[in-house]
Amino acid sequence: MRDKIMTFINEHQLLKPYSTILVGVSGGPDSMALLHILKTLQQEWNLTIIALSVDHQLRGDASKTDLLYVQDMCEKWNIECVGTSVDVETYKATYGVGTQVAARTLRYQFFKEQMEQKKADYLALGHHGDDQVETVLMNLVRSSNPRTLSGIPVARPFSSGTLIRPMLCMTKNDIEAYCQSVGIHPRHDPSNDETDYTRNAFRKQIVPLLKERNPNLHLSIQHLSESLQADEAHLAIETENMIKQTVRFAENKDKAVFKIDQFKLYSIALQRRAYHLILKYLYNEVPNDLSYRHESIFLTLLNSQKSNSKVDFPRQLVLRKSYGTMTFYFWEASETFDGDIPFNIPGEVMLPNGDRFVGKVTDEPDKQTAQRYICHASQLSTPLHIRTRQAGDRMRWKGLNGHKKIKDIFIDAKVPHHLRDTWPIVVDGSGELIWLTGLRKNCSSAEDHTHGPYIQIDYFEGET
Repeated sequence: MRDKIMTFINEHQLLKPYSTILVGVSGGPDSMALLHILKTLQQEWNLTIIALSVDHQLRGDASKTDLLYVQDMCEKWNIECVGTSVDVETYKATYGVGTQVAARTLRYQFFKEQMEQKKADYLALGHHGDDQVETVLMNLVRSSNPRTLSGIPVARPFSSGTLIRPMLCMTKNDIEAYCQSVGIHPRHDPSNDETDYTRNAFRKQIVPLLKERNPNLHLSIQHLSESLQADEAHLAIETENMIKQTVRFAENKDKAVFKIDQFKLYSIALQRRAYHLILKYLYNEVPNDLSYRHESIFLTLLNSQKSNSKVDFPRQLVLRKSYGTMTFYFWEASETFDGDIPFNIPGEVMLPNGDRFVGKVTDEPDKQTAQRYICHASQLSTPLHIRTRQAGDRMRWKGLNGHKKIKDIFIDAKVPHHLRDTWPIVVDGSGELIWLTGLRKNCSSAEDHTHGPYIQIDYFEGET
């Protein structure tokens, strides 16, 4: 196995001698095998190796024991180890995301901090060939974007250095056999045996069936992944060149204009990519509710015989076709919400741009999301109001010491300047800011109470 990984490292030029390499280590077989193999290279390659281990606090004492195990093995192998604990549950409640997303975000934040502090050249992670198979298959099922089929990259820029995955050429069985051969007794996470998570369902039920047909499926998928990544890299350069030739952006990147006839001289493959690149420039961070349906709308508008048309996209973005010209722009403040509207619960509020807030009282609230606010009724002072930001606005939330300025929240979330003054905020009867829509919530979670009533507010963006 070591020889195969060394060949893979050399083929992809993943490591250089005299480098500092951080290794993400959970205590499982993948990361322990990776750490051990890199340890065998340390003297020959003059590597500085530092293990990073994160306790996500999701399995109580077992999670803590995993961290202690990694620290103990690193001490035996004479490897520096930096461990930390992160609060996944608080992050989930604050941002309205799932467990896997919250854990990954906090883990990579820690990795980034350590890359900068240690001035490291590489971050090595233990993803293997079976992980690659699962990722490509999952993306195939849930996405219509061909770029997602490229899967997990072997290497990519990360923080001050490069993130590398030297074990994408190996299977899970290869790794477990290696651990056994060198006397490593890794930790086992029982959540990996469950099929509730999508990835585990693919791992346990689908991939084994495909491997019956092709035992080297991981190598085939890895070859596909690398081929697609190379193709995408070339097309990305061509798309950048197309954008330079056809699209004019406003100085602050809140508007893009192009001549339709000139744009359509390029292939449909580049047109699609140019569309996505324009959105990336305009939005800073493309909204989650932007889907393939919007791409279809854009292409239909582009090829329509109508001289004048207008289509609304998420976050107040407008596409306007007018006599051979296509313009992307954001609604002016005068076209969007700017005021203070009473919000009675139960009830509904419609904003000028078509966005809606729907509130209800319930004993069985739905699942918390970024577009949903849930709080025990006893924790809120009524009546509620929906308004835009005011000078000096601040918020507080669980896990935060004191208050934070709305301005700073917008900066952290990279919200474009032209959206900040019209961003809807839900305020309670005492003037407390309880929900900066889609970004921050100040509320007690449903789990903090044994029974209702709860107030649930859902936010719906205007129809496109």
